[in-house]
Parts: sequence; structure tokens; C-alpha cells
Amino acid sequence: MPCTKTCAAACRSRSRTGCAACGSACTRYGRRPERPLSKKRLKDFVMNLFTSQFRNSQLLASKAHALIPGGCHTYAKGDDQYPVLAPGFIQRGSGAHVFDVDGHEYIEYGMGNRAVGLGHAYPPVVRAVREALQDGCNFTRPSAIELDCAESFLELIEGAEMVKFCKDGSDATSGALRLARAYTGRDMVACCADHPFFSTDDWFIGTTKMSAGIPASVSALTATFRYNDIASVEALFEDYPGRIAAIIMEPARADEPQDNFLHEAMRIAHENGALFILDEMITGFRWHMRGAQKLYGIVPDLSCFGKALGNGFAISALAGKAEYMRLGGLHHTDFPRVFLLSTTHGAETHAMAAAIATMAIYRDEPVIERLYEQGAKLAAGINEAIAGHRLQDHVRLSGRPCCLTYSTLDGNGMPSQAFRTLFLQETIRRGVLMPSLVVSYTHSDADIARTIDAVHGALGIYVRALNDGVESCLVGRPSQVVYRRFNEDPASSCPPPRL
Repeated sequence: MPCTKTCAAACRSRSRTGCAACGSACTRYGRRPERPLSKKRLKDFVMNLFTSQFRNSQLLASKAHALIPGGCHTYAKGDDQYPVLAPGFIQRGSGAHVFDVDGHEYIEYGMGNRAVGLGHAYPPVVRAVREALQDGCNFTRPSAIELDCAESFLELIEGAEMVKFCKDGSDATSGALRLARAYTGRDMVACCADHPFFSTDDWFIGTTKMSAGIPASVSALTATFRYNDIASVEALFEDYPGRIAAIIMEPARADEPQDNFLHEAMRIAHENGALFILDEMITGFRWHMRGAQKLYGIVPDLSCFGKALGNGFAISALAGKAEYMRLGGLHHTDFPRVFLLSTTHGAETHAMAAAIATMAIYRDEPVIERLYEQGAKLAAGINEAIAGHRLQDHVRLSGRPCCLTYSTLDGNGMPSQAFRTLFLQETIRRGVLMPSLVVSYTHSDADIARTIDAVHGALGIYVRALNDGVESCLVGRPSQVVYRRFNEDPASSCPPPRL
């Protein structure tokens, strides 16, 4: 029998074996049991099938957690962020698709935590990197490509006069705050409480629930304010007069700036002798080719870029007005020297080559337009599916088409990690890996259509979970938020499948 439309997107090959999810003919999870199973036995059955389908992922995971704290090097990629029924390790990527270590293919919408804007292994970028590597990547003195990259970058980011490259966003944002403190002579900084990540350094992590190891005296030097709440920005300078060196925020996330918020926040900062810094790690090369600052018509004192700048290669940038950036240089005498972004691998030539190639593609091709176009198609199809299942009160999309995200709500209309995990589980089973809904330049119309089909099927399970309880459909434990004080007791959480 042919596969039903409920799980059609999940079933790449058709045979006489049965789908454990719906009973139709597909090979995603092997042969369906001949007799009806209880909910518990069905979940056990799916778990056993998962173990056989993802054997390599499970073997690698058992080793990784013994050798690597957290099992990987980025908390957002950890096992606790995904369902039990999920690929554990990715082998390779091509365009908008990734392939796990067990050979399964997925349409992907995480895009390396938004670091890949063009698509995985994008050929022109790979060629540029390969050519650069033939001549070496790290020398005793600077390479000429550092100047080439700086010129290309500053041609795009119109308000910036100088730039310093580094390897990740944490270095860039922390460097920006160090400059601000040196320039103003003040000790405190303030970040937006509604924006989830700025740096791995103590000044930011001390504001989260994962602040273990950070002295309270350090955490006390960072204040917070709320996005689109200008009164909270004003309160900062009333509560800490003469102490705040800078305020830092993303230009926008899912919500747009209201009532001229960015300009008003910058005005208040300047009136109180502080710098205004924009973190454009996500918005840069996604909201607009020249950054969200161009879109919103604002020129910050300093701004930080990364992620899509190198299409997945490790490069980020701190840029800004020469008045501040020069403090990290060799020619000023009116301020003390600032130790600004000096790292062994900060200017690897292949990363510079990747950034130059990426920026050229953004400049010469309609990348940004394509991101908006494909994101709009995706949003329209998913919203139609949500409406078709009458789930408007439980699954919601938000954000610009170029950078969509979604929220999952339970039967009481409250945000639910369990329902988020179930939604991930069911889209993964249908061949889509979507921790967010971030499109790339290479997401095709066919990819969008298959994704919408997968979401249709997943939403059908969502409805069932609302009626019968999420535990009736979710295999294993819910995913968890990254910022939490303690881990769960392993004895109380669902163990990984035994091989």
C-alpha cells in the first residue's frame, strides 16, 4: 500500500514494510507490528527501531559524553536540546541538506546556528578556501589578505571606519565592551535581557542561570534592560549614574524595534556619556546586506558581525568609528593602550578568503532577496497548515521571513518544552531538521514544499498530543533550555537507548 499523506514526507523509499507512526508502507522505522500495541509498548517499539536506525549516532554519543563535557563543543547542539529520536551527529552537508552518520538525509533549517547563509559547502566559498590553504594559513607576520578582507568589509558596512577580525562573536562583543570601558573610564556595561546570547565571557554568562564559577562581584558589573522598553534604558543611567560604559543589544530578533527604540536608546546612551553597540551576529548578512543598521537607518559607535560573514567558516568582526577603534592601535598617545583581539588564529587566511568570497556573492547576487522570498513561502505554507489543523493558539511563527522561529504552546496556552520536543521529533521523522526556520540561499521550492508536507504530518500528531497528553506521543524526555542551574538527575530522566 502507498504511504499516507500523514507521513509521506518521511518515507523516502517505499516497500512492504510498515511505518510505526501511521501503519503505512515505508522504511523509515521498519515493519509495523501486526497486532495493535499499547501506548507504552508502541513507544518502546519506536525506541528499538530508532536504535537500529541511528546505531552510529548512539555509539558516537556514548563515547563523546565520556570525552567531551556536554558531548559536543556548542551547548545549542547538545543532546538535551533535541528529542531522543534525533540524529546525534552530522556527517556532511550540501546546500540546504545534511546527512547524519547513519546515512539519513534531512532538509535543514538550523544552518549551523545561523552561520551558513549561502548553503553548506557552497562551491565558490569552498574553492576560495581551498586556494588559500595551498599557500598556508598562519604566518609570523600579517598576510595581505587581511587588508583585502578589511577593505571588502568596510565597503559594505557604511558607518564603520575600522575593523578588527576574530574567530567568534564572543571575542567581538567582549572586545567592544573593553574598548567602551577604556574610552569612558567606567566599569559597568548593560545588555538587553531579551536577547539570549552575547558572549561566553563572564560579563554576560554572569547574568544567566549558568553563572557558576563567576564571582558575584563580576556579575554585578553587568546591568540589563528590556527591548522596546525605553523607560528601562533610562532607569539604567538613573540607577548607576556615571558608571555605565556602554549598552549592547541586537538590532532586532523576532520583534521589530518600536517607537524609534534603537535611535532613542542611542540618544540616551550618548547623553549619559556611554557608547551604543549593536550585536549583528544574526542580523548581519540576513536582515540586509549592509546589516540591520542600514535597514533601520542607525550608525552605532561599534558593531559586531560574524556567523554568515564566512558562510560557516570561523570569522567574526568588531567594527566601528575610528575614534574608538584606534585605542587598539599603535599610533595614539592620548589614551592607554587597549589589548584588543590579539589571538593566534584570529587572521587565518582561509577564513579571510571565505569571508571575501561570501561578501562578493552577497554583493553580486540577490542573496538577501532570496532569503526573504523563500522564507515568506515557508511561512505562508506553515501558517496554512497550522490553520488547517486549528492550532493557531498552540503553534506560532514569528520573525522576519529571512530568520523565522516558532513557539509551541500546550493546552493551556503556555510555552512548552515537551510540545517543542514533540514537534521536533515528528518533523525529524519526516526528514526535516528544524530547531528554527532559518532559510539559506540554496533552499529550493521543492525543499519548501517537502517541509510544509512534513509540518502537516507533525501537526497531526500535535493535535493527538493535545487530546491524549503529550506523553502519549513523545518518546523519551523533553528537551531543556540551555541556561539552567542544574542538570536533571540522570536516574529521573530517560536514559539513551541501549544497543
